Amino acid sequence: MPARIYQVDAFTDKPFSGNPATVCILEKEAESEWMEKVASEMNLPETAFLHVEGDRYNLRWFTPSTEVDLCGHATLASAHILWEEGFLGPNKDARFKTKSGILGASKKGEIIELDFPSEPERKVPIPGGLIESLGVTPSYVGKNRFDYLVRVDDEAIIRNLEPDLDLLKNIPARGIIVTSICERPEYDFISRFFAPASGINEDPVTGSAHCCLGPFWGKILGKSRLIGFQASQRGGTVKVTLKGDRVILGGKAVTIFKGELYQ
Repeated sequence: MPARIYQVDAFTDKPFSGNPATVCILEKEAESEWMEKVASEMNLPETAFLHVEGDRYNLRWFTPSTEVDLCGHATLASAHILWEEGFLGPNKDARFKTKSGILGASKKGEIIELDFPSEPERKVPIPGGLIESLGVTPSYVGKNRFDYLVRVDDEAIIRNLEPDLDLLKNIPARGIIVTSICERPEYDFISRFFAPASGINEDPVTGSAHCCLGPFWGKILGKSRLIGFQASQRGGTVKVTLKGDRVILGGKAVTIFKGELYQ
């Protein structure tokens, strides 16, 4: 029986912007090798695979080259499909069993809110090759269990950044977040995210990175509600609410197409 498959643009309300994800609805869990082949075939930043397991959905995420432990935009895309396609009632929250524990999603009008773990960074020595690969002088470098966070002092630096991706691939982390205060009043901070070691040169909008960016900028700005703009070519907006050891990520999503995947 073919699996149902969808492409969704997440953290946006406009098609062909935000971050694209594949969502694959399975009857039962598939082999990891097969899921990785599908993700490689889809060739999007993330492909999400989910199937019903009791009162929740088992959810796994794959880039074109590897499985990851946490992904925001593909979770948002998955929740969007569950409601849009009638797998869940409009007033029922979604719950996902993942490698990062139980994650929740709720629908607040047009906004989908994701209940994710907070992933704060801590200050660390600058790893060899980071400055050379980015071509910037950071004012701060931190790291959490996934990524390095690099703060710079000027938004223009982020917008004009052209990292050496071959060098950046050697940095021992899932990815590199580069961030600064945003000059536009509707946003609190701006960022870009590079993950060539994970098979993604630049991720368009990275929900899981905001699990780090939210606590980082919340402490600096003294705010518990923030709005971040990820300044990739596609661009996207992430609303962040800090709640203790959890981070609520808010955004919209639009379906691009749906079809059947023959196994």
